[in-house]
Amino acid sequence: MIPIEITDVDDVRVRDFTSLTDVDLRRVREPSEGLFIAEGEKVIRRALEAGHQPRSALMSRRWFESLADLLTHVDCPIYIADEHILTSITGYPVHRGALMSMERPTQPRWSQLLASARTLVILEALVDHTNVGAIFRNAAALGIDAVLLTPDCADPLYRRSIKVSMATVFAVPWARIEPWPDALTELKQAGFRTLAMTPAGDSLTLTDVTRTERLAIMVGTEGRGLTPAALAHCDLRVRIPMRPGVDSLNVSAATAITFYALGNP
Repeated sequence: MIPIEITDVDDVRVRDFTSLTDVDLRRVREPSEGLFIAEGEKVIRRALEAGHQPRSALMSRRWFESLADLLTHVDCPIYIADEHILTSITGYPVHRGALMSMERPTQPRWSQLLASARTLVILEALVDHTNVGAIFRNAAALGIDAVLLTPDCADPLYRRSIKVSMATVFAVPWARIEPWPDALTELKQAGFRTLAMTPAGDSLTLTDVTRTERLAIMVGTEGRGLTPAALAHCDLRVRIPMRPGVDSLNVSAATAITFYALGNP
């Protein structure tokens, strides 16, 4: 475990870690280059425990010794840099100790997750990485067996999503569901009842819903909600009753309430 010092912000050896705050760039680069970034000791530890393979690590000098017990078991280059160099490489002050570039796993086809699942959540067009990460954390805590994301959803393995999820993206199975929304026909054939969360006043209230053996909970964006095409495939439209004058809840808060009511015990 001999660290390699980085003194040049343009050193190609740390290219995995450049411009981490540029969401558009990372959205393209990370999947195409087969990587994702884990940040902080807890997230890195959980990623390694889940079997993800490290590519390299980058940290400031002061964190190297404090993370020695973790790094001893890591088989990859470990780069250290002065904090101003580290900030220039990543684009922000790295306060959580370390960054590790990991090999991005091959995701299963979404239908492969159905055999062992009773309760699913489907995210349609959620592009906010914070919301996606928070929903994974809710799913892990409140009995959701798998998360399905439409092709235009944010990446659960983006650094922000992983961090907000408290690394539960490594614990909850997930996949992209496509073609969308036609794939819902196959989901129904597998015995899932589809439930659309919507603030519309003509929908059932959550307290009126009796859960079935296999349930797929669908949520959409906070602005427009689920698309008409997605709603057309749903068996039930359900809302969370709220006081007058409040349009809706944040989508991650809404899923927490819904998962508590309908998730697996």
